[in-house]
Amino acid sequence: MIFACSSAIDVGEISARAARQLTKEGIGKMFCTAGIGGRVSGIMKTTESAERILAIDGCPLNCVKNSLEQAGFNKFHHLQLSDLGLEKCNSPVTEENISKVAAKGKEMIS
Repeated sequence: MIFACSSAIDVGEISARAARQLTKEGIGKMFCTAGIGGRVSGIMKTTESAERILAIDGCPLNCVKNSLEQAGFNKFHHLQLSDLGLEKCNSPVTEENISKVAAKGKEMIS
């Protein structure tokens, strides 16, 4: 399962588009991060049974990571875009940046 930041800023869009790319490639399946925060029963149950979870955070606020942890999930891979040199408000939404994030995510959960 893949949970991604979807903020209104550049790194959120990159995170979400990378998660969609990984889903298209069959690497995992993107799920609704807000469903974790809202404790939606179906999403919680599906997440509990997931073999692997990837959290993709756009910025150091780590909203995805924090949402998962607060919901009781502690075994997941965490990808923080700043670790790849992508910074909030300074990272153009390009195919290159999206592919860079998707490649790192693939490496982490494969």
